[in-house]
Formats: sequence, structure tokens, C-alpha cells
Amino acid sequence: MEEIRDNLVARIAEAEREGRLGEVEGLRVSLAGAEDKLAQIDRQASGGTAIDLGMPRIAAAQPTQAEGTASLTQSLDDQ
Repeated sequence: MEEIRDNLVARIAEAEREGRLGEVEGLRVSLAGAEDKLAQIDRQASGGTAIDLGMPRIAAAQPTQAEGTASLTQSLDDQ
């Protein structure tokens, strides 16, 4: 994001030298957005709070046919 900001500053200077005023205004809007995003990133980095989410649980495996459950077809055939 810092590279983008620096590139925008350079492009604004170039556009001003060449008299492209419409482009300067558009680049300034983009620069303001990039600076706002950098400020957001700085706020998040400085004020971050760790949250303990706990350990995930692994559900017990479901029994397979070999362990005693019948398939629907087998159940219907047994009737």
C-alpha cells in the first residue's frame, strides 16, 4: 500500500508538470483513499487484541458398515 501511495505522489507531480489538471484531481482522490487505507492498517496493528478461540473439537468418526450398520438396501432386503 505504501508503494501505491508513493507511486501516486510521483504521478501527481508528473501530471502537474505536464499541466494535466483533470488527471491531477483524480490522482489526488486515489491518494486520499490510499492514505486512509494506510491509516486503517496502522490503527488495526496498534490496537489489536488477541482473542482466544479455544481448541477445535474433532467429532467421533461415524461407524461404517463393517462396524455393524446396514445400508438402506440391506435393511430393505432383510424385511
